[in-house]
Amino acid sequence: VSSILIERTAKQTDVIINTAKPGVVIGHSGEEIEKTKKELTKLVGENIQISIMEVKNPDLVAALVAESIARQIENRVSFRVAQKRAIRNTMRAGAKGIKTSVSGRLGGVDMARSEGYTEGNIPLHTLRADVDYSHKEADTAYGKIGVKVWIYKGEILPSKKKGGN
Repeated sequence: VSSILIERTAKQTDVIINTAKPGVVIGHSGEEIEKTKKELTKLVGENIQISIMEVKNPDLVAALVAESIARQIENRVSFRVAQKRAIRNTMRAGAKGIKTSVSGRLGGVDMARSEGYTEGNIPLHTLRADVDYSHKEADTAYGKIGVKVWIYKGEILPSKKKGGN
């Protein structure tokens, strides 16, 4: 799940779930989504409409990339291999830059440290830059390892307004 949008109207609440794998969220013949709908209706007390939207390119969504790196670290893949694989896939998907950082007891050593990799450019101080950021935690036998991901997709150019002054 990359993001959840909640829109409220007078009579109902619309919940839009963006995910890379909609089949997992929906469940077998819609069982999972119906169960979630019943729980939310009981919690909120009004009519709820749930929509599942598929993310077209999951390699360009920072939340999904960070989740992927964290899951690989939990499955005992080397943190360097996980980061480099994520960077390669994201750059192939069309990103202009990516920066990843993992911190904690990397490799199970006694002293915690941080390691990161960058490819392309990530203009963090440019306000019109479209930079997607996310952070996740991986639970390992040695403790938690933090994963941060920045993905630069390009600049957001201001729209030109038509009309006179």
